[in-house]
Amino acid sequence: MRIGQVRIIGGSHRRRLVRFPDRPGLRPTPDRVRETLFNWLGQDLTGRRVVDLFAGSGALGLEAASRGATEVVLIDSDRQAVEALRDNVSSLGMVGIQVLRGDALEFLRTDRRQFDVVFADPPFAEADPPGLLAQAGSRLTPLGVVYVEAPGELGDIDGWSVLRRLRAGNVHAHLLQKTDP
Repeated sequence: MRIGQVRIIGGSHRRRLVRFPDRPGLRPTPDRVRETLFNWLGQDLTGRRVVDLFAGSGALGLEAASRGATEVVLIDSDRQAVEALRDNVSSLGMVGIQVLRGDALEFLRTDRRQFDVVFADPPFAEADPPGLLAQAGSRLTPLGVVYVEAPGELGDIDGWSVLRRLRAGNVHAHLLQKTDP
């Protein structure tokens, strides 16, 4: 099995490497996109609660933890990806991170926690942003935001406003907030 790696770009674990398995559909958010995303969110996430629904490499969730997020939940359905996430959390000595193996949408249906930031970067073949947002909205704090990567630009989605958007290669990144918190 080939191993990939991505570097944490900010916070207390800046420059540390995160390793992940070469798995179908697993494409870490590029550095440039992560840098823009964390400029949108603010560099310091101290006190925020974050869930990374399709964690894959863990780049987004681990970046949030490095920048002070109080609680980070990493979810992925792939056994090898989850093992790599657990290894990375351990080797980086990060605390406040929960790694779960399971279905992201099932997590949204059953877990009752509220989050300030929801990262949703599903494999593009499985992307259903409107369906995902319908479920993610119930897990947000009143001023919470959802970050979505998709194979194309998101159009208007009832109940949501696009705060920011970016296109980088084949990635269309969007930061959204409910219009009726």
